[in-house]
Amino acid sequence: MSTFLYTLGRWSFRHPWRVLSAWLLILVLAGGGVALFAKGTDNTFAIPGTESQAGLEMLSRTFPQVSGASADIVVVSADGAGVRDQGYQDAIGTTISDIEKLDFVEAVTDPFDERISGGVSDDDRAAIIRIQFSGEATEVPTATEDGLREATTALGTALPAGSQAVLGGQLFATEIPGASITEALGVVIAAIVLMLTFRSFLVAGMPLATAILGVALSVALIFIATGFATVSSTTPLLAVMLGLAVGIDYALFIVSRHQDQVRGGMDPEESAARATGTAGSAVVFAGITVLIALIGLGFAGIPFLTTMGVAASVAVAIAVCIGLTLTPAFLGFAKGRVVGWGFARKRTSARRRRTMTAEQGAEADAVAEAARAGKAAARKARTERTGPAKRWVGLVTRHPVVTSVAVIGLLGVTAIPAGSLALTLPTAGQLPPGNEARTAYELTDEYFGPGANGPLIMTGTIVTSNDPLTLMTDIGDEVAKIPGVAQVALATPNQTADTGIVQIVPETGPEDPRTADLVRELRAAEDRLYDQFGVRLLVTGYTAVTIDISDQLGAALLPFGLFVVGLSLILLMIVFRSIWVPLTAAGGYLLSVAASFGVVAAVFEWGWFADALHVAKVGPIISFMPIVLMGVLFGLAMDYQVFLVSRMREDYVHADREGRTPREVALGAVRSGFMGSARVVVAAAVIMFSVFVAFVPEGDSSLKPIALGLAVGVAVDAFLVRMTLVPAVLALLGAKAWWMPRWLDRLLPKLDVEGEAVEREIGLRDWPTEPAIALAADDLRAATSSDDEEPAFADVHLRVGYGGTLLVTGETRVTRPLLLALAGRLSAVEGRLRVDGLLLPERAGAVRSRVGLALLDDPGSAVDEVTRALAGRTRLAVLCDVDRLDADTRSDVAEELRRAAVAARERADDAGSAFTLVVSARDERRALALLADAHRPDVTSLALPAPQRHRPAPESSTDLSEVFA
Repeated sequence: MSTFLYTLGRWSFRHPWRVLSAWLLILVLAGGGVALFAKGTDNTFAIPGTESQAGLEMLSRTFPQVSGASADIVVVSADGAGVRDQGYQDAIGTTISDIEKLDFVEAVTDPFDERISGGVSDDDRAAIIRIQFSGEATEVPTATEDGLREATTALGTALPAGSQAVLGGQLFATEIPGASITEALGVVIAAIVLMLTFRSFLVAGMPLATAILGVALSVALIFIATGFATVSSTTPLLAVMLGLAVGIDYALFIVSRHQDQVRGGMDPEESAARATGTAGSAVVFAGITVLIALIGLGFAGIPFLTTMGVAASVAVAIAVCIGLTLTPAFLGFAKGRVVGWGFARKRTSARRRRTMTAEQGAEADAVAEAARAGKAAARKARTERTGPAKRWVGLVTRHPVVTSVAVIGLLGVTAIPAGSLALTLPTAGQLPPGNEARTAYELTDEYFGPGANGPLIMTGTIVTSNDPLTLMTDIGDEVAKIPGVAQVALATPNQTADTGIVQIVPETGPEDPRTADLVRELRAAEDRLYDQFGVRLLVTGYTAVTIDISDQLGAALLPFGLFVVGLSLILLMIVFRSIWVPLTAAGGYLLSVAASFGVVAAVFEWGWFADALHVAKVGPIISFMPIVLMGVLFGLAMDYQVFLVSRMREDYVHADREGRTPREVALGAVRSGFMGSARVVVAAAVIMFSVFVAFVPEGDSSLKPIALGLAVGVAVDAFLVRMTLVPAVLALLGAKAWWMPRWLDRLLPKLDVEGEAVEREIGLRDWPTEPAIALAADDLRAATSSDDEEPAFADVHLRVGYGGTLLVTGETRVTRPLLLALAGRLSAVEGRLRVDGLLLPERAGAVRSRVGLALLDDPGSAVDEVTRALAGRTRLAVLCDVDRLDADTRSDVAEELRRAAVAARERADDAGSAFTLVVSARDERRALALLADAHRPDVTSLALPAPQRHRPAPESSTDLSEVFA
């Protein structure tokens, strides 16, 4: 991957206008898609497979008067009057008549209807007009909403002075979130941090530009998706928040690496390619971890949350793609103008250069390079002597036990409020003070009790009843006896007498945990009611749906947490080839999550700093906050872990061990790796914190706890866990921190996160020195699984020019692994190997597409195998065990080889187009006969000895699990 990114970065640097134009064109097309397909967001929450959802679906078919969205008008009389006064009754009656004429209105409940309980408060001071619509809230036309507002205004005018008429209810219970100037403040802080980090206005603008473009494209795609799926109003803002944070950070990592390399004297084009190949590899890994965690939100099995996770993952994926392409393109626009203030590169002037000889120019360059190197070394020495990073890591690693205990204790105390974390879906009571729907909610609570804001419905089929009215009255009377039921407002069959409902007003509000207990109590009574009345009842209604969603989300936390932690352990073991580093990382992640939950609970439930953060109402937080926070924070925590600890591992692997104990080497690597990456991680964390925290003061009430949790989580994870606890623990572990069992190391795939393949390819750029070489190998050997096992082949040195032929002789268990390696099909090799100009194993994918392979185990299908291997524009073919062919088959294969050679010559005249062949055989004589028939007299022979201690390799191609990559 890193070599591909290296090539991509160079191409983007060379063609910046193409890259920028392509992304802008995609953005324009997405904007057109929004105009064509967007239908707006939908805050309808559904949870398939639950009792409440089944009940709603049944009611929508049989009792639509109570199944759709609803709204309320709360009327409060003036002091000294009552709503039963004739003037109030007349005005309310007129309003009901006007509302019934509106489109999409299914039914309007008269509060004075004797069949309905609870329409008028006990003190006669207030009445509720309930409006039922024939569909969900998103289906209600805007004209109907405007008509309701006009009717409410007219009612308020018609009532005596001092009265109130307030519109609220489910239809108006949620606010449509939007961006504010406060969110822009996060971007301003990010810009300041970038300018301080890069010391350049030009360079600081690059991450901001890539992030803003990515966010615009992500939001456009989300609104296109509203035409085909249900997307909640919180989803676009979550995508904006994440897209800005990761978009800025991903570009920051690449640009920072590029700037350091250019300051060191590297050519800008080469630097951009290397930065994309090295830091870009870590960006891909970090992005993948975020994607997996966000897509893992589907664990809860709730459609709107799955959609939210997919939408946010799209924003992250776009941020990765833009970071890997547009960032090097912007660097291509800037060329060498990226070094920043105080780091101007000193060059020989063009005029002076024209007057110099080549030797003088080279000498001037050498002097300038030496001067730059000396200044860089002096600067590095000063930084290491006085830099805050060195002082901090030195303090942490000198007292690792005290540091570890202090951090764990602090985060443990911070997590204490998380024990009282209560979850719910948003209600009108969480809207900002002064909002009309919140006012209606509070008036309902005051005059009718908190349960009137969240009525429950029990429904069932009563088609077998001979007296449905009496049946429903009896069921209602029995339900009213259940503890927690304030009253049964209505118990009635529908017009066709096949379905009945019992409308229940709880004693507690929809956010109160006791209401959830009542729902469970009602469901526990279903069997008893069935035995008594012969009716199978379901508990449903909007409040029951929200409780079911909260319960299901709570139940999904543990499996999702195990998934995230387990995934982090596996990914980090792959990256760091260690047992203890992943365990430390996973433990730190759990501490960060617990501390985030604790702070959110302290603010939103305990009320700490609630006024300062403009929290509308202290109480339960939105149900999906914990699972979203866990998913997003997981990806961000892995970012910091990779960028910090990978540098430590690199320094440990390449450390000079002469005269030093293993513990000293490990401790030195922790300190040097920390100093090498701390600056970028600090900048990234500050930027992410700024973006997230900017969504707290004036943000959407549903997004506030998520934003605060992420802001706290990022700060805690970056500064307390990754930059304090992790170095302390690694210092305690010493060399054991990098230990992994050999069997596990063999089992886990290799993942190049820090671009080691790029560095290796650059280091071997001039190898081999001979021209026009199709195959080159030095010290090539097969990797082994244990020290006492002899490799299948070892010490292989070869050079085969284009158009040449290589004959490998020996036993199949020896020759086949080598040929598989030459064909790019075997990754377990050590040493140097280049095939058709591509270094292996880094470019194995490209080699496989260029090299045809035929395993000639079955003579009957050998000709077909060879034909497939030579198909297309193959210039290099590998044939295993050609001596197994009989005379007739050998003749046909030779003919195919002759045709391939002629086709290659016809395609081009350069040496690189000549057809190169590699064959293996146990019988050299028979192989040479085939090559003679194929007109290939120029043969390079390589004889491989059989290893003395090697498990038998398969003779047949039917089982190559031991040798294939």
